[in-house]
Parts: sequence; structure tokens; C-alpha cells
Amino acid sequence: MAKESNITTKNDEPAKMFTNKDITMLAIRSMFLQASFNYERMQSGGFLVAQLPYLKRIYKDDKEGLSNAMRDDLEFINTHPNLVGFLMGLIISLEENKEDRSLIKGLKVALFGPLAGIGDAIFWFTILPIAAGLCASFAQQENPLGPILFFLIYLTIWILRIVWTHMGYNMGTKAIDLIKTSSQTISKAATILGVTVIGGLIATYINIQVALQIVVNDQKTVSIQTDFLDKIFPKILPLGYTFLIYYLLRKKVSPVLLIFVTFILAIICSFFGIL
Repeated sequence: MAKESNITTKNDEPAKMFTNKDITMLAIRSMFLQASFNYERMQSGGFLVAQLPYLKRIYKDDKEGLSNAMRDDLEFINTHPNLVGFLMGLIISLEENKEDRSLIKGLKVALFGPLAGIGDAIFWFTILPIAAGLCASFAQQENPLGPILFFLIYLTIWILRIVWTHMGYNMGTKAIDLIKTSSQTISKAATILGVTVIGGLIATYINIQVALQIVVNDQKTVSIQTDFLDKIFPKILPLGYTFLIYYLLRKKVSPVLLIFVTFILAIICSFFGIL
């Protein structure tokens, strides 16, 4: 990393502490994001490790400031690996400018969810499945273009981490005043976007259907799922179970226990023909 400089720009603004090479290295270090993934704080350990050398430079003479920054970075986070560079660059920029801790923490909390939803929708559920299907088709025909094309697509997605990280860092340094004045609006908009995306994912990827049927007469049966629940509120069971899990998580119930109970309930209900 380049040495810290006290040189100012022609607009009497402090010169940036980090060079383009530094920010590129931050993008590369973002690969540590899931290095210590756990069910309590998800990606927080890797999130801190990626930014730690930069935080140490920013707070080299301020142990309390470094401690506060590290503690905030160790709080729960679960976002998309390919887009996390944007968030890291933005946070490092704000830390560099010694912005208020509540602003830094608030933006992190407000943005990591929507970034996860957007990244999952674009990469995991759109680009990569389409690319994998197309490339698998080539591979089945013994065409070497299949694996080569998939590798190039994945490599391109990875290289874009560098672009997002630089974008986040530059946005943070050039738009501090805008973020200050619009932080509540940004947080609200990001939260709405995140909730919208998560709602769509719940309806699409959580499937709970009641298999029970009511016999009305010898020739007529009524499905509880299609003729009753779906008529009142489609996907009400996935929504209800999601809210139940969320409620239990808020009550500090172990995520591992909830996963285990979900598996057991699914097996029992399937065995007795309930679901």
C-alpha cells in the first residue's frame, strides 16, 4: 500500500489515502468474505479481515476508533460475494473521511440486504443458470467451447468485483454530503427494495403445500390447498412459515435448531401425507 500523504488537492480537499492499486487489492481481498462463514454472524469475520489493513492505516494513532470500526464490521452481515466490493469500498471511503459511526453503520445495515437480493437475482438465478445450461449443452456435444465459455463468464463476473469496489470507494469520497442529507431516504429505499426482493424469493423458492383432501361425496373431493388456501391467499403457508422462523430468530432461537426442526417436520408431514 502507498504511504499516507498530507498533500491536498487544488480544491483544498485532503488527498485520498488509498491509491487505485489499494482499492483493487481491497476487491481481491473481498474473496475472504465467506472464509469464516457461520450461522451467528454469517460473513462478518471475512468482511472485517478484507478491510482490516485499511482500517489499521486509517486509525493508526486511534486505538479506540479502530476498535469501534472493527466491532461494527463484526456485526451480522450476509450479502452477495460479487457485489460486496461496492459496500466495502463505500465503507472504507467513509471511514477514511472519519464520518459519523451511526452513518457508516446505518448504510452498511441498509445496503447489505438489497445487494444480496439484487446479486442473487442477477447472478445465481439468472446469468449463471442460463450460462450453465448453455455450456452444459455444448459439453454434452463434446464441444470444448462449453467449459471454456463458462469459465470466461465466471471470470468476467469475478473481475467486475474490482469495478464495483472502485465505484463504491469513489462514490463515498465524492458524495459524502449527498449521503449525509439523503441517508434516511437511501436507507428507506434500500429497505423497500430488499423487502420486495425477499418477498419474491419467498414466493418462488419456498414451497409448502397441503396434500390433504376433504371428501364431500363419493364423486367429489376438495383440495385444502388449491380449493381453499390458494383461493384465500396464494403462498400463505410459505409466508407464514417464514414469519414464524423470523420471529423465533428474533427470540434468539438457534438457527441450527430451526433448520433441524424444519427437516424433521418436513419428513413427518410427508410420511403422514399432510404435506
